[in-house]
Amino acid sequence: MSFDKWRKVRLETVCKKITDGSHWSPKNAIKGYPMASVKNLTYYDINIEECRRITKEDYEKLIKNDCKPLNNDVLVAKDGSYLKNIIVISEERDIVVLSSIAILRPDLDKINPYYLKYYLLNPESKNRIKQGYISGSALPRIILKDFKKYEINLTSLEEQEKIVSILSSLDDKIELNNQINKNLEEITQAIFKHWFVDFEFPNENGEPYKSSGDEMIDSELGLIPKGWNVRSLNQIANFLNGLAMQKYRPENGKNYLPVLKIKELKIGKTSKNSDKCSMNIDPKYIVNDGEVVFSWSGSLEVKLWCGNKAGLNQHLFKVTSANYPKWFYYYWIKHHIEDFRRIAEDKTTTMGHIKREHLSKAKVLD
Repeated sequence: MSFDKWRKVRLETVCKKITDGSHWSPKNAIKGYPMASVKNLTYYDINIEECRRITKEDYEKLIKNDCKPLNNDVLVAKDGSYLKNIIVISEERDIVVLSSIAILRPDLDKINPYYLKYYLLNPESKNRIKQGYISGSALPRIILKDFKKYEINLTSLEEQEKIVSILSSLDDKIELNNQINKNLEEITQAIFKHWFVDFEFPNENGEPYKSSGDEMIDSELGLIPKGWNVRSLNQIANFLNGLAMQKYRPENGKNYLPVLKIKELKIGKTSKNSDKCSMNIDPKYIVNDGEVVFSWSGSLEVKLWCGNKAGLNQHLFKVTSANYPKWFYYYWIKHHIEDFRRIAEDKTTTMGHIKREHLSKAKVLD
């Protein structure tokens, strides 16, 4: 790759259009056309299922306002978690976007849309944009009139294609691994349900227990296999609530732990923008890779943490057990998670959450 072919150009010179989605938010419809906001962007695509719906009439209005992404458009997370996700529209669909998403329409004679995506995702680009093209502190956002003047390094289309080929192949491998992990998780949950909910674990003859007519006994949950016990979630595991980490600031700027909050749990990692806490907190509040973390407030999630060592913030449980294997209590929490979410949704006057009493009421079998 010859670097003497590189030149600096403004975004506005390699894009036919730089705009954003609708600044008008239509009313929700029970059925209709999807309308995406920044929260619906993922690393690879738009999560259509989570988009709210609008009527055909409103959809057609927004198409006239050029709020529908076209094939090869680059969509950029503009508001809030700016530049967190950037995608290329590889297939035109019936969808419109809100103003929290920027629409970059590349001039294909000058720039490869995937090259533009990877360039903007580069940490150096993100840092430069943060320094000069962002406004607001509570809700930071990219200022498009300034962003148009942002300079990028550009080479020939042939060289761009080579760069994209390398980076996209890595992305494909990551996506494949993610899909494999997702499939394995689904298989494991299906096996768990087959054994502990349907009671079709292998009996002494290797046949499904319940359908083979093996002995069942009465319990508070109804008929269960003979020899099994009914317990509560908080009887099989310890649920340690995190600390109010603002009280445990790091002693200096070099030695600290990133703070694991609900936001970090949802994305599966901490970042340089995560809060920081002292490394001298009680070790029991430190979360290591492979440990079970359960957010009991706000967005209720349970995950195996794989985002490196971090300090456990309040509103999160670190779940451990001295008597049961990790897979056992992890999948029992997942079994009850939808019920917990319904309980949290009923908290209309406060941020949705569950209490320890709900852990006591959630039953398990062993």
